[in-house]
Amino acid sequence: MDISDIATQDYVEVDAEERMGKVRALFEEENPKGVIVTRAGGAEYEGVITQKQLLSSHIEDDTRAVSLTNPEGHGAPKLQRTENVRDVARKLVEGGTKVAPVFEEGELWGIVTEDHILEAVLDNLDALTVEQIYTANVVTIDEDDNLGTVINRLREHGISRLPVVDDEGFLTGVVTTHDIVNFVTRDIQKTTRGDRRGEIERMLDLPVYDVMSSPVETISPDDTVESAVRKMLENDYAGLVVTPEDDDRVVGGILTKTDVLRALSYTEEEHMDIQITDIDLLDTLSREDIHEGIQEIVDKYSDMHVRHAHVRFHQHKEKLRGTPLIMCQIRLRTNKGQVAGTGEGYGGDNAFYQALDLLERNTLELKGVNADEEYRGQLLRKLGEL
Repeated sequence: MDISDIATQDYVEVDAEERMGKVRALFEEENPKGVIVTRAGGAEYEGVITQKQLLSSHIEDDTRAVSLTNPEGHGAPKLQRTENVRDVARKLVEGGTKVAPVFEEGELWGIVTEDHILEAVLDNLDALTVEQIYTANVVTIDEDDNLGTVINRLREHGISRLPVVDDEGFLTGVVTTHDIVNFVTRDIQKTTRGDRRGEIERMLDLPVYDVMSSPVETISPDDTVESAVRKMLENDYAGLVVTPEDDDRVVGGILTKTDVLRALSYTEEEHMDIQITDIDLLDTLSREDIHEGIQEIVDKYSDMHVRHAHVRFHQHKEKLRGTPLIMCQIRLRTNKGQVAGTGEGYGGDNAFYQALDLLERNTLELKGVNADEEYRGQLLRKLGEL
């Protein structure tokens, strides 16, 4: 299946010279996955602005929209209408975006979003359970922490949602980038320019329970991915908190639409399947170097089979002699369960090796865990029919 039947020409568009204040208002009024930035009456494509970019930037309202497109050379992938759904799912994951422009004969035709893809393959997701693809060991936030702490934690880890827990560690809510962007945009529009700085400082001091969503929509590890995605699409959720079936107060992990897209792009190739988000943050290492580094660890444990690997880079604002601080997260899905390693360093190469060292230590701890059920073949057979 290609994306020609699921891409759409219905999208939110702004001129490259438009003020960012107007862009922020568009996100609140129309809740798009992203805003397409163009020039010359829509004839020239410039890039995409997402909610995540709005949250991570300090750009003033009078700044031009084009200044926020493709930061540091990264941006949404340019797609062709004839591209395969599975290939597009991979490109969205590796681009770290929920929306991408679609071109036909060199001209901007429309867009495709993660929701378009998930709706198209929904009936084929019953072969997969939540437990097989969700992200465990997630970052949480205390309900007494303030909004400033929430924003810093989202930026620090490069994530879009945080489960909120009470003093006993029980789940009480969830806060997302969408919640924060809407809250901040709404309150700023009520203030005058002279009052704005003080208003922003006041908002950053507010406790997270003033912004979080509660009660929380949860899903059990034993539920099918189809049922989870249906819940997300019907309620416009980007993700669900995974809780044990016998206690929905405990945070077991997170299942996001991105996790599902990642599963759609699994391959049947003999070599290890690796996805790399923001690979451009690497200095000298190549995709092949990343593969070899992970494979070297895997080869030490003959009874461990890696079904899929995801390597994600995230750039912080801090620099040392011009070199940015980079965070690298490596997550493997194996027949022994999930194993991950995270590291930080100045430069992408350094961050990767720091994460690789921790991955090896965590892999040692994983030895002896009972193998999960085989599942990838079931999913691939169904997807092969698309």
